[in-house]
Amino acid sequence: MARPLIILLHGVHADGANLLPLKDFLLAELAGVDVVAPDAPFPTPLGFQWFSLDGVTPENRPGRIVAARAAFDALLKPLIAGRKTALFGFSQGGMMALDLLVTGRWPVAAVAGFSTRLASPPPFTPVRAPALLVHGDDDSVIPASEGVEAGAALRALGLSVETHVLPGVDHCITPEGMRLAAEFFRANLPAPLA
Repeated sequence: MARPLIILLHGVHADGANLLPLKDFLLAELAGVDVVAPDAPFPTPLGFQWFSLDGVTPENRPGRIVAARAAFDALLKPLIAGRKTALFGFSQGGMMALDLLVTGRWPVAAVAGFSTRLASPPPFTPVRAPALLVHGDDDSVIPASEGVEAGAALRALGLSVETHVLPGVDHCITPEGMRLAAEFFRANLPAPLA
């Protein structure tokens, strides 16, 4: 059986290397899993992005996500190669992970979104996969209420959703968040996880 894969999706103005501490943690916690952290396809002066933030508004953000789907899929699908795959997305990477979940474009075993929102436009044809949403209640970039609303929207679609709002946490991934992600992936990815 092929080893399960977790793909880590970074936020805007970052790169895959920003998620190396999480990658190392997951590799130590989850035996028999592979973890990759690719760079998003579009460069910025400070790193990479999944879609442009220049002039982004709540009204035009859904269209930008739709426009980014082809590049997102082209980057990630070759990594999967028929393996059971989970996604972890932080901030903008989380928006793209949740977009895949609600559109059902290709199979995914589980999706974790940290400090993110559901910004995809309907119609929704979700993959039947569980979701984990983790947000800090002091997030200065994306309010925690948006993560809670995303969880409610996913539940309304019939998905199993675990939501955590961490007190005193800003727009970041904490050790507690990493522990929650490891527990979630351990419970929702197939063997050979130990």
